[in-house]
Amino acid sequence: MKLTSVLPGLVVISLLSGCSDNDDSSNVSTFDEQLSSLIQSNALTGDPSTGRDLVSINEPIAQLGMKLFYSKSLGGDQDTACVSCHHPALGGGDDLSLPIGVGADTHQLLGPGRTHDSGDAEPTVPRNAPTTFNIALWDQVLFHDGRVESLGKTAKMNGADGVGIRTPDSLFGSADLNAGRNLTEAQARFPVTSAAEMRSDYELGGTNDELRARLQARLRDEAPSAGELSVDDDGDGQNNWVTAFEVVYAATIPEINIITFDRVTEAIAAYENSQVFVDNSWKAYVAGDKSALTDGQKRGAIAFFTSVTDGGAGCSGCHSGDFFTDEGFHNIAMPQIGEGKGNGLDGRDDFGRMRETLLLSDQYAFRTPTLLNVEHTGPYGHAGAYDSLEDVIRHHLNPTIAINDYFAVGGTCSNLSQLSGVSCEDISGDRAEENTRLALDKLETDQGSGLSLLVNAELSDQQVSDLVSFMMALSDSCLEDVSCLSQWIPESSLNVIDGNQLNGEDLNGSPLVVN
Repeated sequence: MKLTSVLPGLVVISLLSGCSDNDDSSNVSTFDEQLSSLIQSNALTGDPSTGRDLVSINEPIAQLGMKLFYSKSLGGDQDTACVSCHHPALGGGDDLSLPIGVGADTHQLLGPGRTHDSGDAEPTVPRNAPTTFNIALWDQVLFHDGRVESLGKTAKMNGADGVGIRTPDSLFGSADLNAGRNLTEAQARFPVTSAAEMRSDYELGGTNDELRARLQARLRDEAPSAGELSVDDDGDGQNNWVTAFEVVYAATIPEINIITFDRVTEAIAAYENSQVFVDNSWKAYVAGDKSALTDGQKRGAIAFFTSVTDGGAGCSGCHSGDFFTDEGFHNIAMPQIGEGKGNGLDGRDDFGRMRETLLLSDQYAFRTPTLLNVEHTGPYGHAGAYDSLEDVIRHHLNPTIAINDYFAVGGTCSNLSQLSGVSCEDISGDRAEENTRLALDKLETDQGSGLSLLVNAELSDQQVSDLVSFMMALSDSCLEDVSCLSQWIPESSLNVIDGNQLNGEDLNGSPLVVN
């Protein structure tokens, strides 16, 4: 919640009072009047999915994409899949501060409890796994640093405006001619290239395109490289990917050429883009159902859309519009834990957007996340430094106090469920606090010179609670409904392509089925 002026001059009535959640008619009426003005002034419809060309999970290409998304055949050592870090039952992420990709003790154990070989909980992926939920609604950038970027940035297009998409395979500001048709397709080309996420040491000396060609050959069941296993992991002598692709694409001659890596990413993107979860209480309220929110959630909404100057929290300064993000980049000095991205004195720092633009003004700036389904998409921050939504809100209100508290007990990360009892220094060298304070120093300098949209605010415990309640009203009920969410989780019994389907389990060995 980056804080800035939203509606100057608004008279905030009962906004910051410690009201109960009983629906007193006079309070509800007052809240509704205030919210009506804020909704109108912010041009909100409650539904960011309108006016878009969206794919259904029931379409054949999305079904093929789901098979690929869950297949370890795309992992270099065939021990990881896309779903290893992005499971629907884990909020479209992995419910971990920092992902554990290749080399996990138990491949099918996803989320809390997932460790590296020999029980080592230290993650090797340097950034938190962004949710795939509503990925089709992004129009400008993907990834925390925006390294996949639409050059046209046309609204409602997900990058498919014909102007071009920049990726790590092209120069900054230049289109990657192989990016695909939209941002999601472009994004799907890169997890397989990361040694920590999916690639491991597989074809590590080659280029990204050479790796993709080998994975394409693997799916085609062409002669494997020396020492490489085929994808016939179940031992039945069959690889059925050609048949699966034929459902979507007309067969070519020779038949095996129907499988290309471009089609792999096209199908995966269709599956990801079908994950549109926007039916929530806030949407119902904006559509006219005034009973869809409690009065506490209404107070929280008013604070969210009201500036600090006018007595609110000003969150919508950056978490703006129906998608609750400006798709911009801001330094809010979130704690820097983990391995980092090779920046700083010992490589344990992460300069964020500056890594792409090379502009000092972008140092420590990261993409504004959408708040839709935020209840389910933690841990929070580019490095997953907070488990609690309330803690994130309090960090926004005063980053200096929050960081002092965070490192007050000697740099422990034990407040994070994934790293319970683990020192931040164990996973960040001795630079976790130092790097975080460098980001804080820059933030405070920018705040002092008026270059930051983050305005410190003082809110009561009740007001913070109201903000949390409002954000929980942004959750789609499908995420807690097994019969609904199961559409995006393949049945374990349908592991018939090549025996490499990753069927996610929790720490107790139970199937992952719902958030």
